[in-house]
Amino acid sequence: MKIIDTKSGNRLDAEGKAIIKKLKKDDPLKRDVYKDDELGENSPMDPPDAYDEDATNVDGIEYKDLSSSLKSMIDEHNELTKEAEKFEKALGEFHESSYHFTQDINEKFNEFFKYFDNHILPHNRKEERHLFPILHKKLIESGEHSPNKEQETAVDLMEDDHVKFIQLATLTFNLLGLASRLPDNHSRAITFDLAYHNGKELIELLRLHIFREDNTIFPLTQKLLSEEELEKLNEDIHSFNG
Repeated sequence: MKIIDTKSGNRLDAEGKAIIKKLKKDDPLKRDVYKDDELGENSPMDPPDAYDEDATNVDGIEYKDLSSSLKSMIDEHNELTKEAEKFEKALGEFHESSYHFTQDINEKFNEFFKYFDNHILPHNRKEERHLFPILHKKLIESGEHSPNKEQETAVDLMEDDHVKFIQLATLTFNLLGLASRLPDNHSRAITFDLAYHNGKELIELLRLHIFREDNTIFPLTQKLLSEEELEKLNEDIHSFNG
């Protein structure tokens, strides 16, 4: 499985199809505020069928073959996925109730945003500080990079995702707060709708990001790093305190 086509430089989705636009050029603020009901929920926020359960990891490398630090990152992903699913369920209930806050929905929203600050952001910083720099170097050395002068690798896409996580989470949180204070019902509904769709997009991006890391990034790390480098990564990851 590849994330970047080394011949064209295009980024690939989970099915291996080219993504022409780079994520770092996609601004979550630049989208239609109002979405017609007839559009349904078939959008980039919908879980696609691209997550093929039969997809093989790099060279068949599985969880049991990974070093302890990479296993711990997958374990954190599993916990993150559960929290994201609870948030997604609360978003769905909020949408179905025509954006009526209940105590349960409010608590689930608060729990997710606290989890985002206390767990997702530190997890991302851990990857950015200790995993991504050495993997980026190894990918360039092995020729797994775009043909342009910047020599982009899968690591660049992962870092772009981290930035967009923050953008989408911040936007969703702020829009929910703003909508609650708007006196006009129509404006409130439009703002809640935008918050809902941003939240859905955040969940889908998290899901795709985890899929790529678990099936491509971590196996590539196991394959390309030497035993000494993997041991150093283990020490750095396990001692990281955020």
